[in-house]
Amino acid sequence: KPFNIRCKITSKLSSSRTTISADLPESEETAKLKSNPYPGGMGPHTGRDPNVSKPNWLRQKAPQGKKFEEVKESLSRLNLHTVCEEAQCPNIGECWNGGGDGIATATIMVLGDTCTRGCRFCAVKTSKNPAPPDPMEPENTATAVVSWGVDYIVLTSVDRDDLLDGGSGHFAQTVKAMKKLKPEIMVECLTSDFRGDLKAVDTLVHSGLDVFAHNIETVKRLQRIVRDPRAGYEQSMSVLKHAKISKDGMITKTSIMLGLGETDDELKEAMADLRAIDVDILTLGQYLQPTPLHLTVKEYVTPEKFAFWKEYGEALGFRYVASGPLVRSSYRAGELFVQTMVKERAKDSLSKKF
Repeated sequence: KPFNIRCKITSKLSSSRTTISADLPESEETAKLKSNPYPGGMGPHTGRDPNVSKPNWLRQKAPQGKKFEEVKESLSRLNLHTVCEEAQCPNIGECWNGGGDGIATATIMVLGDTCTRGCRFCAVKTSKNPAPPDPMEPENTATAVVSWGVDYIVLTSVDRDDLLDGGSGHFAQTVKAMKKLKPEIMVECLTSDFRGDLKAVDTLVHSGLDVFAHNIETVKRLQRIVRDPRAGYEQSMSVLKHAKISKDGMITKTSIMLGLGETDDELKEAMADLRAIDVDILTLGQYLQPTPLHLTVKEYVTPEKFAFWKEYGEALGFRYVASGPLVRSSYRAGELFVQTMVKERAKDSLSKKF
């Protein structure tokens, strides 16, 4: 029996992969890392900081509940990967159980569950040669999602540097398959940077999607520490800029993790740069360290400071800013706003034609 899911379909990408780990059950691997000496891979920016302890506002209950189990069973049966699980998202219980509105949200990954890059903040597994994409995935994913009664979908993916187009064609096929089955579905794609290939950006932008999302992850100074060397601040900015100008009315979105050692002035600079290329939506969340081999948390930013950044960002001109310790790239509280925004733009575009 289908249940009502507003699904965020995710092709594993650098955005859904963002920040991780609250008080969720530990994996066997994480437990070993805590009990044994650290294996190779530790460096000057990794390891636990004994002087920085997790505050109470980040404590989450272990996921449970009837709807949570239904979503988990359905995803497993359909062999769909979720960023919720792969990236150890702290909101998995709230989203899968439906939060306050009773509408469950899952973030499903297309293009596989293995990334070709090795960003220091991300818990998603990596490989130089991941398995090739499933050619039936776009159709199968669309069929599954539409059967759930979804109205807003976020597709996201890992970086696929092994593919000539970075996976943009596969993304586009999935969007088209969903729109064909249910034209009124709103689709957000949270993408990689496609190695800066603007033709790949064009392919996706003109596939029928409603929101183009790509995360810059952190401020300019920390890019080489936080992200894989193949990613970069200017490259990400060029992708977001091109998505905006490539199609009239395209809504663009990005996300930044806080607590990695950024200064207020650096964050203000990043926000100003994003507004200069007319990015519409910004999400700000707390970076959480998935294992001791990942980047060390430098600061737990207070809810009050997140509230300040929301006000500051919207004063700069962002159409919407979701800002809070547990906010993530695909943030369910912002979907209703985005949905309304997409409809308003569609009306404006229609009125200009007549």
